[in-house]
Amino acid sequence: MSSSPSVVVLAYQAMGHACLNALIQAGADIRLVLTHEDDPDETIWFPSVAELALAHQIPAAAPADPNRPDVLKQVAGAAPDFIFSFYYRHLLAHNFLALARRGAYNLHGSLLPRYRGRVPVNWAIIHGETETGVTLHRMVTRADAGAIVSQVRVPIAETDTARDVYDRMIPAAARLVAGAWPLLADGRAVETPQDESRATRFGRRRPEDGRIDWRLPAKRIHDLVRAVTHPYPGAFCFFQGRRLFVWSSGYENQPPAGDPGAVLEPGPEGGLRIATGQGELVVRAAQWEGGGEFCGNDLGRINLSAGDRLT
Repeated sequence: MSSSPSVVVLAYQAMGHACLNALIQAGADIRLVLTHEDDPDETIWFPSVAELALAHQIPAAAPADPNRPDVLKQVAGAAPDFIFSFYYRHLLAHNFLALARRGAYNLHGSLLPRYRGRVPVNWAIIHGETETGVTLHRMVTRADAGAIVSQVRVPIAETDTARDVYDRMIPAAARLVAGAWPLLADGRAVETPQDESRATRFGRRRPEDGRIDWRLPAKRIHDLVRAVTHPYPGAFCFFQGRRLFVWSSGYENQPPAGDPGAVLEPGPEGGLRIATGQGELVVRAAQWEGGGEFCGNDLGRINLSAGDRLT
């Protein structure tokens, strides 16, 4: 092509940072970056998209609503051939997407059409999946439903937390974007419609969704724990009105020696052992709300005794 296609990028979080950097390193003509202001109530553990953009002399803004007329005018002024959304959190209206002369594309953290919607990595772990991935797809007005450009698979081990998986997805996404960009720029990308018969969708999660139901099998509780542990709000239960967070766990499938939620005698490997609906959860790190976190041999300082009942 005679000139490099122009690009507007909407990005946030570590994934957005890595994908924006992949386009920068590929030499894309990025004319504008839109991102978010950090939420003071959120744990910010990821690098700044705005700082990356400014370090490369790319104009950056963080509008509260990207669909406002003034923002649309700013994007239109950048005359984008392509618009990319990399873990940007706002839905984009049709008139926003229409500003991309050659198409608008989104990076989603699952193997679409499965796990459309919010926090797909957390949901995949909650459901005990053994793999996930990243998908670059065309944006349409229905979220996560557009034709697929490219996918990369990422394995999920039984001990992985959501952060472990997300950290592996970041370089996978950067490779995906680096590989897809020249195909899109040269008009050689092949887009495959999603199979709607295989589609699944899940909504956002709230801190209160981390409540442990001890009637469930130990494996399902373990999956919840690792899906919402740090930096997420955590899995929790109660004892005598006090909230107890479980930050790390394992599980054993032998029949539990107590009713669901009952604290059991420590096993040969120590730890806090809790009866479930099927098997035993082995708590490896826990914390009373407002207190310090205990793990390993220090779990005895949680001051729970065999026979106590968690709810």
